[in-house]
Amino acid sequence: MSDAAINIGALLKFSTLDYPGQLSAVIFCQGCPNHCVYCHNPEFIPYKSSSLVNFNEVFDFLSSRRGLLDAVVFSGGEPLVQDGLRDAMAQVKSLGYLIGLHTSGANPSKFHEVLPYIDWIGFDIKTVFDKYATITGQVNSEEKARESLDVLLSSNVKYEIRTTVDTRYISFDDLCSIAQMLSERGVIKWVLQECILRGDHDEHIALPSNDEIDRLREIIDIEIRKQ
Repeated sequence: MSDAAINIGALLKFSTLDYPGQLSAVIFCQGCPNHCVYCHNPEFIPYKSSSLVNFNEVFDFLSSRRGLLDAVVFSGGEPLVQDGLRDAMAQVKSLGYLIGLHTSGANPSKFHEVLPYIDWIGFDIKTVFDKYATITGQVNSEEKARESLDVLLSSNVKYEIRTTVDTRYISFDDLCSIAQMLSERGVIKWVLQECILRGDHDEHIALPSNDEIDRLREIIDIEIRKQ
């Protein structure tokens, strides 16, 4: 076992939420090219941190939990910016774990490289592609997301497509356009996640109305996920 070239901001040792139906640990990768307006993990956006966790320590912990945990999820930040992501996944998979990935598809070539090691993907669609920068703060971020979505949908890997609904930036018409795009590409279900603006007093952004959800369900199956 070698120390993979992966920057780890934190390790969540137990989760029932991050990999559907499985008990998992979550590796939060440090660094993200996007600066989403509602980011839930802003501490993992910078590429450098004074409190990085050593991969060998994470590997030793996971070795000790074989038989107690089912899966390991690589989250972030954005895992696809990590040079050593494939090596890290391969080493963790050698322990017998299912491998999960949370991503917005920020590096399509890296995404294609690591797909053989992944058992399940949670893929974030930020908004309609022509408005991506309003959410991510990054020009041309939609091109990478679009290419990565194509990579995902042409694979045989299990996945979940989800969108955090910040109605300050995403209109109902935008949601209808995304629903239509996903349906045309063969996606069966789409998860709409509640947006919470973190602060001294968390602000919950209202989800679409029941009538609007019903209209979206005429296009694609919808799951509502509150946090």
